[in-house]
Amino acid sequence: MTFTPIPDPSDFEELPAEATAAWQKFPGHTGGVNFAQLVNLQLEEVRRDYSRMRVPWRDELRQPAGMMHGGALATLVDTVVVPAIASAYDQVPVMLTLNLNLSYLGAIIGSDAIAHGWVTRRGRSIVFCEAVVLDEAGNPAVRGSLTYKVSAPRPTG
Repeated sequence: MTFTPIPDPSDFEELPAEATAAWQKFPGHTGGVNFAQLVNLQLEEVRRDYSRMRVPWRDELRQPAGMMHGGALATLVDTVVVPAIASAYDQVPVMLTLNLNLSYLGAIIGSDAIAHGWVTRRGRSIVFCEAVVLDEAGNPAVRGSLTYKVSAPRPTG
């Protein structure tokens, strides 16, 4: 398995200031507590078709061998692409994961997990993405390929 290189974030278009500010609420934008908040996912950067998130290390995320649980890392991979996908829309669309393929490359022990996610291709309603998770020293831990179904936002009220 070859390692997917991480693209340079500066290769992706910056979002307007108001869009960037709106993303500062993610992943808590739904009101109430959601799963991403329980894991403590933190959005660090979003650009059109790219985003970076972090899961801070904490003992509750360990599996019995002492490394960060694969499920926590899978959650990070599945979520880091959400802002990247949604960044192309005026309103956050409904997004559903159709496919999530993960390759675990190494362990994260005592380090935050940092994920980079980016869009590789957009169709009318299907979006293809990639993601890479590293530890704080830059060692690869997970590589993911994802396919999402995207549809218009649900009406409110």
